[in-house]
Amino acid sequence: MEIEFKNENGSLTVKLIGKLDTMTAPKLEEELSKKINEVQEIIFDLETLKYISSSGIRVLLTIKKKIGNMKVLKPTEEVMEVFEVTGLSDVFDIEK
Repeated sequence: MEIEFKNENGSLTVKLIGKLDTMTAPKLEEELSKKINEVQEIIFDLETLKYISSSGIRVLLTIKKKIGNMKVLKPTEEVMEVFEVTGLSDVFDIEK
């Protein structure tokens, strides 16, 4: 998985490319922990995320709990299906 960060005016956009799973979730969590105190909002751009596992979901939920102000942009069909099945489509602020 590749991670691209863009920090603008207290808003951190995190673009995830590839798969967010058991192997890559710790990397995302580590990178975010370095940046989380500098921002008021986190936006996850999931347009190029092909897969998310329960480990990836845990990272997103942890960030939402810490920051509160979190958006999810353009989830792929596969990722949106996971959000719907798990009920997270009602928890996350999702913009298609």
